[in-house]
Amino acid sequence: MKKSSFVFVSLFLIILLVSCGPNTAVVRRIQALEEGVDSPTTIDELQEAIGKYQHRIEDVLNADIRTGIWYKILATRYLDNKMYGKALDNFRMAIEYYPTNQNLFYYVGLCSGYMAKAEFDYELTGTNREQRRYYDLAESAYLRALELEPRYVRSLYGLSVLYVFELGRAQDALPYLEKIMEIETRHIDAMFVYARALFETGSYDESVEIYDRISETTRDTQTRERAQENKAFVLGEAYGQD
Repeated sequence: MKKSSFVFVSLFLIILLVSCGPNTAVVRRIQALEEGVDSPTTIDELQEAIGKYQHRIEDVLNADIRTGIWYKILATRYLDNKMYGKALDNFRMAIEYYPTNQNLFYYVGLCSGYMAKAEFDYELTGTNREQRRYYDLAESAYLRALELEPRYVRSLYGLSVLYVFELGRAQDALPYLEKIMEIETRHIDAMFVYARALFETGSYDESVEIYDRISETTRDTQTRERAQENKAFVLGEAYGQD
């Protein structure tokens, strides 16, 4: 009977510990009943309590570590299947366990951008607050990732794409694109975004130079042709050349 009661109390304690917002006072009371230590005061009692509770602390810590990892894995699976809303929810939960992980914030930014694109003004109100909210979340997530790791190229690139193609803020993208060029000089995708941002801000000659650099750097024929087509478009817009 005593053994079965011990097992029951242990299982109940674990359920409380891993649930959302556990009642700390209740947990402490159950621990006291199970371990036979309640409000230690003397040195001997404190040492005894530490010895008895240490494994509990390790169990809870290990459970939290595993839970955080599972959220990351689940979020990645949803992302792989292009279920961006589900992926976003789980990346946000993973951040509860790993709040200084720049990769998680990058993925929140990425998924938020996809969710913003999926929003549609079905009522034709002329405004789309939910889309705006997702774009704001994407921007703040990328920026947070860069606070944690300023040279994190994926967030530099994601934020730049957001500014240039979604928010119409090409000027804001330039510092981030320039940093990418410093870190990864052969980042072809970033070069295309950089050239577009320069064009959007009226720096036509600089845009042409970037397209030339792409042509000189890439070994892919289609990429080179795309760069040359874009260069011709910029020249046509700037100087009326065909």
